[in-house]
Amino acid sequence: MGDGNGRYRGTESRLSWENRLPQWLRRRSREDAGDAAARDRLDQLLATAAAGLPLAPAAHPSGYSCSCERIGCPTPARHPVSFAWQTQSTHDPAAVERWAEDQPEANFITATGMVHDVLDVPLAAGRAALERLLADGTDVGPVAESGEERMLFFTATRGTPEDEDEWWPCELDCHPETMDEHPGLRWHSRGSYVLVPPSRLPGDLGVAWVRGPGHPLPDPLTLLEALADACSRYAEETGQHDPDHHSVAWPLSR
Repeated sequence: MGDGNGRYRGTESRLSWENRLPQWLRRRSREDAGDAAARDRLDQLLATAAAGLPLAPAAHPSGYSCSCERIGCPTPARHPVSFAWQTQSTHDPAAVERWAEDQPEANFITATGMVHDVLDVPLAAGRAALERLLADGTDVGPVAESGEERMLFFTATRGTPEDEDEWWPCELDCHPETMDEHPGLRWHSRGSYVLVPPSRLPGDLGVAWVRGPGHPLPDPLTLLEALADACSRYAEETGQHDPDHHSVAWPLSR
């Protein structure tokens, strides 16, 4: 039926729907992309847990700052949510899935020194060392890039000794007396943690796998020489000698 102006209500309805259709399609596309990203995040976390790496929720970016309530957080989006992260960490898939669903923006850390250690080096040095190690046929385990600064080599831990007094804290691993000889190399073991993919960092950066968690964990000593050499060359070329190597990330221990 016309409206007296030569238009029909059916035509108006059709034109209105055609005008709304692109907007609806864009919204549906964003929703589908969000669902796919959530599924990919969960799949990566479950694969990491399946490899035996203990996980716990961590803070996430809030703009260029941190989601935590700490004013001036020194490590935004790079630290656990709970001070009990060491006892909380688990590779139980049900717990990891529950955390991922309940905290859709959370990053995740893995506690080192339980199942695995991490050799943490400057990104350029890590890439050079990885190329050398693979060319030499060395068994390299999981490897991740953290932002534009660091590369993480996941290795087997040195094991849990029967005598607990044989352990020493991660500060000694990260900051050995030979740090000046091998600047930039940090060894995360007991009492430490690193972010795992697909964590997000401020400034639209992130943590991503170069070699996934399905690769077997190698003995750290098989990688150490190549990583130390690459770090030394990197320091000589850049003049960087890791002046902040005495700082401690929060919370290093309970």
